[in-house]
Amino acid sequence: MLKIGVPSKGRLMEKTFDWFGARGVAMGKAGDDREYSGRVEGVPGCELVLLSAGEIPRELAAGRIHLGVTGTDLIREKLADWPTQVAEVAPLGFGFADLIIAVPVTWIDVDTLDDLDAVAAQFRARHGQRLRIATKYHRLVRDFLREAGVAEYQLVDSQGATEGTVRNLTAEAVADITSSGETLRANHLKVLSDSVVLRSQAELFAARAAPWGKAERAALAALCARLGVAVPVV
Repeated sequence: MLKIGVPSKGRLMEKTFDWFGARGVAMGKAGDDREYSGRVEGVPGCELVLLSAGEIPRELAAGRIHLGVTGTDLIREKLADWPTQVAEVAPLGFGFADLIIAVPVTWIDVDTLDDLDAVAAQFRARHGQRLRIATKYHRLVRDFLREAGVAEYQLVDSQGATEGTVRNLTAEAVADITSSGETLRANHLKVLSDSVVLRSQAELFAARAAPWGKAERAALAALCARLGVAVPVV
């Protein structure tokens, strides 16, 4: 049975159902809202598994699901050397968001990563500690800042509302996902002009480690034909 992992609630689930449905593959929950399995109609041999978007990269990497819908950002943050673990099947055209770095609007002369690097050095000299950047995306942000030559900072973990950490004095800057920028502006933050770490959207991925038997490969081929996408090499 080909197992397809889909976000279990909210707009991501609804839009995923709509995307598949528009291509002749109907999806839905099996019973009440507390159930985490569902139905797939239009292609035989497929099973729906409802998971949180954050769980899907892990389940793909472990091979417990064959296909999964989740954000580009989550795949690249949670899976080291992600192309060896999953194959991209199709971008879905929704769930758009950018991973960016933002600083207080009161930092009038700080507009670029070079400016941030200079401020971080000044902060270290003045306070004897590194400038704190709050984020949930340690791998992506660390790699991005290293390539940009930014030093004298430390990443601090944010499990709640990242945008509020500066106001709460637990960080001096943030690196977070944003779509409209409204929450950043509400917290008196501005995006650095050259700080887009990653442009993310919802995508369909295939697990390389999943058990790809004859039945699963036949279901995958039929599903891809119905969706109008190329069969991934897994």
